[in-house]
Amino acid sequence: MKPIEFWTANRENVQPKTKRRLPSESEISIDNFQRDLYDNLPEETPCLTDEEKLAQYQLGQIHFGLQYEVSSKTLVVKIIEAKDLPPPYCLDENKQDMSHSNPYCKISLLPDQKNSQQTTVQRKTQEPMWNEYFSFEIPYKEVQMRTLEILVKDFDKFSRHCVIGQIYLPLNSVNLIKGGHMWKPLIPGSPERQDLGEILLSLNYLPSAGRLNVDIIKGKQLQQTEIVGGADPLVKVTLIHFEKPIKTKKTSIKKSTIDPIFNESISFNITPQQLENTSLVISVWHHGTKSKDEFVGRIVLGRYGTGPHEFTHWSRMLQCQRSPVAQWHSLRLRAECDQVSPASIAVQ
Repeated sequence: MKPIEFWTANRENVQPKTKRRLPSESEISIDNFQRDLYDNLPEETPCLTDEEKLAQYQLGQIHFGLQYEVSSKTLVVKIIEAKDLPPPYCLDENKQDMSHSNPYCKISLLPDQKNSQQTTVQRKTQEPMWNEYFSFEIPYKEVQMRTLEILVKDFDKFSRHCVIGQIYLPLNSVNLIKGGHMWKPLIPGSPERQDLGEILLSLNYLPSAGRLNVDIIKGKQLQQTEIVGGADPLVKVTLIHFEKPIKTKKTSIKKSTIDPIFNESISFNITPQQLENTSLVISVWHHGTKSKDEFVGRIVLGRYGTGPHEFTHWSRMLQCQRSPVAQWHSLRLRAECDQVSPASIAVQ
């Protein structure tokens, strides 16, 4: 097999608008965390042959290639095409277009999902052609311990993202040095899984000055809102005292990217006494040029945090006052945040 010449593909993704349901006070509890969302391990599937999977699930097949380049310590994945994808009405009754999908692929080397990559979106087809290359810099010994995950998803601007199907391939079962192409049948995906992207934040509290600094560093693999051109993300940070919004500040808009680099600092004046009852609602939005901004995802830090990772980041900041503390956070749906955080409910 000839060495693969790869290039960086445009990446596309989307965040649907969802109806907001405000929970009752009794529903807002740490006990309501959906703990299964923190489990990134794939579910076990029955031991079926490829032919049996194809006949049982009838989700189509995907054609892809693999090759490990020893000189650059890089695994190259080529996403070639898919065929016989089921029409949207088989998977999601809320789709606007019941006859055609807008498929794209998301590629990860499990258990790492933070460095996933994705193809372009192919419009209105059940037989998409990509021929796109993706590279992962990883030592050969380590790549043999990884599992290739390819998610085939259906882009829809006005409805939820639907997982058409997926494949899992343990890379120790493939001769990566020799390389080659293969067809694999798609199996059902996990409908609960949300890929809204991540955001890197740094927190720093200066008690003598009574100032809380929030550095918005960058985002990664944010949900797209446009089928072409990616997204135009910005971040809004709202200071909440108890359950009352005090002030909202926002970053600049980054054009046509789902991997924005902000490197912007936002500051709030907060006394040490106020800090213990303070929350920060961090919301990522897509800037609408001809319409309202579209919500992508959010997290909440502080008193009414939205999860274990958010509480950990806030605790580290309190323990390391005067020193910046940075951490990646996975964005959440607004409804998920509202279920566990009164601070989220207070912010539109």
